[in-house]
Amino acid sequence: MFRPYIAVFAVAAALAPAVFAETEADKRLDAAADLVTDMMNASDKGVPQDLLNKSQCVVLVPGLKKAGFIVGAKYGRGFAVCRHASGTGWSAPAAIRIEGGSVGFQIGASEQDVLLLVMNDSGMKRLLADKFTVGAEATAAAGPVGRDAEAQTDAVMRAEMLSYSRSRGLFAGISLQGATLRPDVDANEEMYGTKLENKIILTGTTKPPAAAAKLETLLNKNSSRRTR
Repeated sequence: MFRPYIAVFAVAAALAPAVFAETEADKRLDAAADLVTDMMNASDKGVPQDLLNKSQCVVLVPGLKKAGFIVGAKYGRGFAVCRHASGTGWSAPAAIRIEGGSVGFQIGASEQDVLLLVMNDSGMKRLLADKFTVGAEATAAAGPVGRDAEAQTDAVMRAEMLSYSRSRGLFAGISLQGATLRPDVDANEEMYGTKLENKIILTGTTKPPAAAAKLETLLNKNSSRRTR
């Protein structure tokens, strides 16, 4: 008489891993949050706080890979977040892909984390486009390192974006010349259940997925308001 109940529990047990399994996008969101944590804990060898505070958007690509079997091939998947129009708080994450380009890998590294600070309105417009290429459509400069660096160089002041890499725990400015960034529609569908456009996510009121809570908390804690 208990067999129907046994069958129900068996089905529920079989479905449980699928329901609660961490998706690949969830894992990348965790890695992106860890990148922000390390950035903030890097003291005088990290991204300057004043530049983070002035940034309009942040792009986080944990684990950009260099394919040794294909000359010049680099690829990675990550997320962009932008400040709300009010200047306080951050948007939900929009998934992005980065491909190709003369990315300067640190010696001996086959994988490194990449971080971009989008510094102004024109840089944000590039980020909201269907795709853009660094050095062609968007101007970028290797970002200076140092927690309190004013970094008032001409290259930094003119750049739409500042780019950094991290390998073996060390942050450094990096050139992303020729790299192409585009929306990752598959990851957006994985996170939001539909193929939302990045422009809608970054400029609207899209509710962040639960897996983004750690990333959102870190950004709000460490740079909640944009300073000009």
